Amino acid sequence: MIEARGVTFAYTQEPALTEVDLVARPGRVLGLIGPNGSGKSTLLRCLHGGLAPDAGQVLLDGRPLSEVPAATMAQEIGVVVQESGGESTLTVAEMVLLGRTVRLGGFQSPGEADHAAARAALRQVGALPMARRGLDELSGGERQRVLIARALAQEADHLLLDEPTNHLDIRYQHEVLSLLRTFGRTTVVVLHDLNLAAAYCDDLVLLERGRVAAHGPVEDVLDPDLLQQVYGIGVERVDRGRSLHLLFTPLQPAEEESA
Repeated sequence: MIEARGVTFAYTQEPALTEVDLVARPGRVLGLIGPNGSGKSTLLRCLHGGLAPDAGQVLLDGRPLSEVPAATMAQEIGVVVQESGGESTLTVAEMVLLGRTVRLGGFQSPGEADHAAARAALRQVGALPMARRGLDELSGGERQRVLIARALAQEADHLLLDEPTNHLDIRYQHEVLSLLRTFGRTTVVVLHDLNLAAAYCDDLVLLERGRVAAHGPVEDVLDPDLLQQVYGIGVERVDRGRSLHLLFTPLQPAEEESA
């Protein structure tokens, strides 16, 4: 479990996060949503120790993150940041095997157990047939699955992802997010697409200008009136059985003023 209690952080004098509280529970997918600049990626970085809060604290399974040794944190939290592309001479297998580095001693080479963990991670994301291919041969969706496999190879109980569907086409967006629901780990994911959040998250935290505007189960947070207020766009919600879908329309000037 990952908790944030009163987390506040500022890059400059203007706070990027202000007194943020959240709980990411084992076996559930928590989505961080909100407009651009609302603090989603900053919050994720605080949750995995990439940034230290100016006030408040983050707890990992009840223990303040500031008290967790870096080596332990690397083993307990798998992080997948936005895919930047670029050239690489690594093969898929070599990239995933890097996830085992956190479990090796200073001069220890990967053993059979490490290779087995890498193969298992690749199998879990459906990428084992690509093991010998070079990263530069992969599509965006394939590469993103490999990055997730690298995090899984760490055998961490907590998985944090920053916009894992960024720049992916519709098929791969759903493919990547559907994987997250099969892992059974504490998962936190930053998402821009609210319909993807509705389909694949269990709980949501809606951020507005660095503050929590709403948090809780998906069906409670994705309230049309609230979303219109936060995003400044007309929202209609369609509930179909256990699923919901959001329709968006630009607000007319008069509506914007009344909102």
